[in-house]
Amino acid sequence: MYIMKGLCVIGILLNVILMIRKNKELRANPEKDPGTGMTGEELWQKGKQPKNLVATSITGFVANFLDTLGIGSFAPSSASFKLTKSVDDILVPGTLNVGDTVPVCVEAFLFFGFVDMDILTLVLMIVASVVGSFVMADIVTKFDRKKVRYALFVGLFILATVILMKVMAIGPFGTVGTELGLRGVKLVIAVVGNFVFGALMSIGVGLYAPCMAMVLALGMDAGCAFPAMMGSCAYLMAFGNGPKFIAQGRYDMVACWTQAIFGAIGVYCAYAFVSSLPLETLTKVIAVIVYITAFLYLHDAIKKGSAA
Repeated sequence: MYIMKGLCVIGILLNVILMIRKNKELRANPEKDPGTGMTGEELWQKGKQPKNLVATSITGFVANFLDTLGIGSFAPSSASFKLTKSVDDILVPGTLNVGDTVPVCVEAFLFFGFVDMDILTLVLMIVASVVGSFVMADIVTKFDRKKVRYALFVGLFILATVILMKVMAIGPFGTVGTELGLRGVKLVIAVVGNFVFGALMSIGVGLYAPCMAMVLALGMDAGCAFPAMMGSCAYLMAFGNGPKFIAQGRYDMVACWTQAIFGAIGVYCAYAFVSSLPLETLTKVIAVIVYITAFLYLHDAIKKGSAA
C-alpha cells in the first residue's frame, strides 16, 4: 500500500515538473497557436484575467468534489468551460487531462487507505485497467459508440437496481456486501471487468460508475470501490494521459493550475464527506450515482448516436 501511495506522489511530482517546464517553453514561444490564434504569453494573460481565474477555480473545486463521489469531473468541467468561456474549446481536452491529473492522484492517495482492501485484489484490478487502456485502445475505438452507450445504460441500470435491492435486503440479494477481497471466479470477473472498463475509456466511457457497480455486485464492501476505481484512473492519467497532453502543449496553462490546486482541495472536502457516511448510506449514494450515469449514457446514445 505504501508503494501504491508513493506512486501517486511520484505521479503528482512528475506532472507538476513537466507542466512547469512546458509552461516556460510555451510562454517563450513567439509563434501563434494555429488553433487559438494567440501566442503562449497571450494565452497565459487571458487565463489570468479575474473572470477566468474565478471560473476555473470554482470549476476545479466543484468538478473534483463530484469526481471523488464517483460522478466524474470531465462532463461538469467541459460544460463550465463552455458556459463561462474561460477555456478555448480547442484546449479543453488537454486541460481536462492535464489539470485533473493531480486531483485524481490525490484521490487515489487518500482512498488507498479508506478501507483495508485486499492488496492482491486491488493491484490486479488496477493493473488490468491500465493494460486494458493501452492494449485495447485501437480495437475499442472502432466500436460503434451508439451500441456501447445503449449496452452501458442497460447494464448499469440493472446493476444499480441490484445494488439497491442488496442494501434494502429485498428478494434474493441479501444485505450489503462486506468482502474486502476476492478469490476464484469472482476475482477473475473483477480483473476482466476492469480490463474492459480501462479499454472503454479510450472512447470516453468513464471507469468510475461501472467499477463501482461491479464491486458491489460481487459482494464487496462499498468502500472498496473507491481505491479500485481511483487507483486505476490515477495511474492512467499520471503516467499516460497527463504527460502525453503536456508534451503536445495543447492545454490552458492557467486553468490547469487552478484545476490542480482547487481540484485537490475539492477532493479532500469530498473525502471527508464520504468518510463520515454510514456504509448503508454510502451504498445508496453509489446506487443513485450509477443510475444517473446509466441515464447519461442513454441520453448520449439517443442524442449523439455514434459521435464522440
